[in-house]
Amino acid sequence: MRDDTPLDQFRSVLAGTARAVADVPELDVAWTADAASQSGGTMRVPMPGRSLPAAQVAEARGFADSMALRLRLHNDVLHQRGAPGEAVARAVYDAVEQVRYEALGSDGYAGMRGNLDAATTMRTASDPISRAGRPEDVPLQSAVALLLREKLTGEAIPASAKLGTDMVRSWIEAKAGGDLSGLAESLDDQKAFRQRALAMLGHLELTEASEGDQPETDEDDQDDEQDGGEEEPETSDDAGDQEAMEAAGETTDGEGESESEEEVERPDDAADADLEDDGEEGMLPTRPNRPWTDLPDGFDYKAYTEKFDEIVSATELCDEEELNRLRAYLDTQLKGLQGVVTRLANRLQRRLMAQQNRSWDFDQEEGLLDAARLARVVISPGHSLSYKIERDVEFKDTVVTLLIDNSGSMRGRPISIAAISADILGRTLERCGVKTEVLGFTTRAWKGGQSRESWLAGGKPAHPGRLNDLRHIVYKKADEPWRRARRNLGLMMREGLLKENIDGEALLWAHSRLLARQEDRRILMVISDGAPVDDSTLSVNNAGYLEQHLRKVIDWIEKQSPVQLVAIGIGHDVTRYYRRAVTIMDVEQLGGTMVEQLAGLFEDD
Repeated sequence: MRDDTPLDQFRSVLAGTARAVADVPELDVAWTADAASQSGGTMRVPMPGRSLPAAQVAEARGFADSMALRLRLHNDVLHQRGAPGEAVARAVYDAVEQVRYEALGSDGYAGMRGNLDAATTMRTASDPISRAGRPEDVPLQSAVALLLREKLTGEAIPASAKLGTDMVRSWIEAKAGGDLSGLAESLDDQKAFRQRALAMLGHLELTEASEGDQPETDEDDQDDEQDGGEEEPETSDDAGDQEAMEAAGETTDGEGESESEEEVERPDDAADADLEDDGEEGMLPTRPNRPWTDLPDGFDYKAYTEKFDEIVSATELCDEEELNRLRAYLDTQLKGLQGVVTRLANRLQRRLMAQQNRSWDFDQEEGLLDAARLARVVISPGHSLSYKIERDVEFKDTVVTLLIDNSGSMRGRPISIAAISADILGRTLERCGVKTEVLGFTTRAWKGGQSRESWLAGGKPAHPGRLNDLRHIVYKKADEPWRRARRNLGLMMREGLLKENIDGEALLWAHSRLLARQEDRRILMVISDGAPVDDSTLSVNNAGYLEQHLRKVIDWIEKQSPVQLVAIGIGHDVTRYYRRAVTIMDVEQLGGTMVEQLAGLFEDD
């Protein structure tokens, strides 16, 4: 069944254009409220508003154009060969390659140029370069990419990044100005471009050898993707949209979001297992060459179709007036409990702040006068060790994700407690300088939805795998201030939202978002009331299909990932799944349990 809303029509045009640009007939486009990305044959691009505002449409097209150009003009085998191992060098290397294929698209098509410019402006606004106050705060990959883009396309550096770029412009041009010109001359030849990029990394002192590269054999060079590929996109559907309205979640963003998304979209590229911190924050790679970015083959799990899955923000599921009403209802539901949870949250705040307390070095030659040594100052004014110096205690930069089960069995008191506990906890952690993300997971329908209808229409093949439409909800992004997101939690009170729960895929989704972050410590807290349940899936697969997948995902995260995983079960024992878990029988224990579990994780080395 085909939707015919303007938004769906736009997505259809976007998908057709993407196929034409990339020359990949199977490509599809899906909306996302998360960072744009590509996985398999699906591009996920930011969803514009339902009224299709022109600026948001251009951004969606720009992301799509970038990803489609990458598929058409980028040879990944060549790119991976000889790629630098150093984190920052690799980030610059990937960023300039993205500038190369986007510049080819910009030069060929005026409409595509405008779309790519809109996407770059959107990405740059959330890049750390837009917040840099000192040259050392500027992500080098972002600055180099923007300077190269300026030289290749003539496009001005986005206003949000101009100050940061100007801080390091003279240094980059002094070290590698000739390299930037050389890269411009090699735009059509990825192999030559790659050689010059590696040489530039040496001149920027990011790699040891100034020429950075050994001669390569030609046998692996597949230069077929590099030339002339931009010509075909012009035949894309919809005249005014020849700019390839593709979902370009561009996995290699020059600003750094790129790499972590690249990993998600290219799980088979073992050589490219380095993750950058992307997502919403930015872009400084800190975990190169990590093996856990590739999902193991032994999961023995599949979805019949991902076509009807969605990742949405709370504001997309109901209007502002209804969100305000639902939030007010949530507040009235829990007036009696809020004081208790607040006291528990204050206790957590004290424990966190205690870890961040500053200490003092005493008996110093200079610094602040030590009040405890006043007697010494009076008796012996010339004594030189009467001062103290304040010293900050290192506290790991931290992000916490709360993943809340939005299944029907959580209806009533459990989901109310989960929502208000997330509210209090989020505000508390924000006061302590800890970023918090709140996510929810459910399905779009009971008993299968459009996925099941598609399976029935396809002749009911055996062992179809997951057979329901996923709905993953972003209540609060990690970088979003709590005051702007608090009302979104009221959505959990909406009648009809809570349906079935497919925990394994939700866990992988939340985990991938955390891996894209740049914080040193990442914590994933799952709040659920039991095992995954989806009648449609379980009726046509073996009885333990969803549960086995959940166990394998948990085991993989606990043993191989840097993410700290903890679970809280409401009324059901989840300790049989999670190594670090606690089960509560009374939902009113949830607030205190969350505080204690989080405090324990913060106190871990």
